[in-house]
Amino acid sequence: MPETLKCSLIPLEHLPNGLGVPQIDPELCIGCGACVNVCPAGALQAIDDYMEGIRKISLNIGKCTPCTRCEEVCPTGAIKIATFEVISLRKRAYVEVVELRLHLCPGCGNYADYTERSLEKSLQMLSEGMFDRDEIVGRAVLCRSCRRKLTVNETMRASREG
Repeated sequence: MPETLKCSLIPLEHLPNGLGVPQIDPELCIGCGACVNVCPAGALQAIDDYMEGIRKISLNIGKCTPCTRCEEVCPTGAIKIATFEVISLRKRAYVEVVELRLHLCPGCGNYADYTERSLEKSLQMLSEGMFDRDEIVGRAVLCRSCRRKLTVNETMRASREG
């Protein structure tokens, strides 16, 4: 027979050792996937839908072991460990999803494996005068396949010319 645990809400004002619930600010998230790569519990996932051009960053609180790694690696500060109230001794499955647009490659018309926001953030980080900005931007907007073709074509042309 199922058993219900009785417990009261316990506000946790100061969480020991960073314990808490990660929360993603959808306005700050660029969908880079850094959090997904460091999550040891698999609570964070990136799911790309290349037909619709959408990347979903999914956070399953029920799988989270509050290690705070996701907060530490987020380049935009979109993930914060927030206080929560303990309402059960068992983990609840709670899923938070952030949807972002994948970048459309101007070379082939397919969606790239990165988001429009992550491309914008990368381009903002380029310092003027540090690199040939136009060349980098020209490559950055291409998907991996088109970038690879461009590099092969340039290499072949350079070997013929030189």
